[in-house]
Amino acid sequence: MTPIQFTLNSTFMISLLGLSMHRIHLISALICIEGMMLALFMIFTSLFSSLQTSMMTPTPIMLLAFSACEAGTGLALLVATSRTHGNDHLQNLNLLQC
Repeated sequence: MTPIQFTLNSTFMISLLGLSMHRIHLISALICIEGMMLALFMIFTSLFSSLQTSMMTPTPIMLLAFSACEAGTGLALLVATSRTHGNDHLQNLNLLQC
């Protein structure tokens, strides 16, 4: 395993660990998810560039586009919950209410 692969894999694992352990605020969960998506983008980009497959070239770009959509949706949810509940604590949110 090269040092770049180790760094990218450890970045993904640290983001996953942060998502599983630090779930107090919605913004911290969104940042961890965004870190995981960016690590996946860099892993896919380095993998497909080293394999030199032209069929899989658009895949990292589509992943980055979905990541941008996810970030926009997450920030919209953050604004909506902070306006209705007054804060972004995940424990205060009741997901069964409309």
